[in-house]
Amino acid sequence: MRFGKRCSTEPRARDAPLFGVDHVADSPERFLADSGRVFARFDERTQDSGNVSYGVEIGGRRCFVKTAGRADTASFHDHADRVRLLRNAVHLAQSCEHRTLPKLRQVVESPRGPMLVYDWVDGELARSALNRVRALPASQVSRLLSDIYDLHVQLVGEGWVAVDFYDGAMIYDFDRRRVHAVDLDCYQRGRFTNTMGRMFGSTRFMAPEEFELGATIDERTTVFTLGRTAAELLSDGSLDRQPFGGSEAQHRVMIQSCRAHPDDRFQTVAEMNAAWLAAG
Repeated sequence: MRFGKRCSTEPRARDAPLFGVDHVADSPERFLADSGRVFARFDERTQDSGNVSYGVEIGGRRCFVKTAGRADTASFHDHADRVRLLRNAVHLAQSCEHRTLPKLRQVVESPRGPMLVYDWVDGELARSALNRVRALPASQVSRLLSDIYDLHVQLVGEGWVAVDFYDGAMIYDFDRRRVHAVDLDCYQRGRFTNTMGRMFGSTRFMAPEEFELGATIDERTTVFTLGRTAAELLSDGSLDRQPFGGSEAQHRVMIQSCRAHPDDRFQTVAEMNAAWLAAG
């Protein structure tokens, strides 16, 4: 096996730390298997993105490694698009450091595109553990939401607009009461025009403009998605008052965030977040 420019003696992969390599000649599967213990694999059996990710332990350190998968894997995105989105995820990680974002430690180029090496985080996807999240005390879920909102204040400050954010993009550690945001690959910088009609994403979290060809997608779209996040985690998915677990003031913030017309919502995530903090 050959390595990139940091490896002058061409050592075997199992003898070289993952964090000291820029390029590899082998496939991600072979390189990671030779580098450490692969204890988890996330492929078409668990998600339909076409990406393949791994949990890898090297020298007692656990990492999450995300790749674009095989070129012949069919998904919503072809392999070239998956590579592009991974590189977009690198730009996002480099632009924003936040307690909810797993740290991106290394990018390793391979014949199948980049391998993104993140710190491993414990917990469960909020999507698969939704009933457990909803059963938590309202104050605990409110703190979870506050962390996600605070993250997006920082992201929009760097120009990012949320795309395809939903409960499958949150990992919640029930023991430590800590949330992490993952898989933000589709986020885009700056407002843009909906050229798809029905955009990628979970219908439960998507704003009306994400279904409308030619509509503007901007920070107000992110506000809607964050409002829907409260409806899904702090309520039963509806906007009704009775099942909502938060305060009356928090409910009003959620309702305004989820107005159908962008002009009727909070105009910035910072404005929404300030109202949420004042309400809770």
